[in-house]
Amino acid sequence: MHVSWSGPYSWPGFEETSGLPQLPNGPGVYLWTVQYADGYLIYVAGLTVGFRKRFGQHTEKYLAGGYTVFDIAEMHNGRRKEVWHGAEWAGWRWTERPERKAEFIQRGTEIRDATNLQLGAFRVFVTPIDIQRLRQRMEAAVMNCLYAAPSPMCDLPDKGMHLSPRRPDEEPITVWNACGSKLHGLPEHLSI
Repeated sequence: MHVSWSGPYSWPGFEETSGLPQLPNGPGVYLWTVQYADGYLIYVAGLTVGFRKRFGQHTEKYLAGGYTVFDIAEMHNGRRKEVWHGAEWAGWRWTERPERKAEFIQRGTEIRDATNLQLGAFRVFVTPIDIQRLRQRMEAAVMNCLYAAPSPMCDLPDKGMHLSPRRPDEEPITVWNACGSKLHGLPEHLSI
């Protein structure tokens, strides 16, 4: 299976400041990346039935404190330095941790500014994949490659994502990745 990653695209709402094109729409797998060395360092892979709608959902979660926010200058150097550890990634709800909600409110401007810097700096790559199960397998294979990669490729990705890799009863599929840009940590050949 040949996969062509297009991009970089802007995070929706940051096209004017980034000077990058708007995300296409449709089903597929996406990569959130930051510029690094001679290419891009992957932070996360995800899947969706519609890129634009899904990114709208991600933006809402970021602005509500659900997602982890980083010091973007450190990300560009391959280092994970958190400004805010998101509620969703920590696995708790605001009702369970009222002190964290109070902290989020108190640090609102700082966290919101860091969030906007991060979203504005993200460079998004996408590949269209129509079949849901193939999207799931591709997302899992990319994330597992990143987890197993040397530093700094393994340093940025969030651990503990719900992934659906190839099951033992499924035939392996070899994927040939193509991209006009260097995506650090994404091998040319990948078994999903």
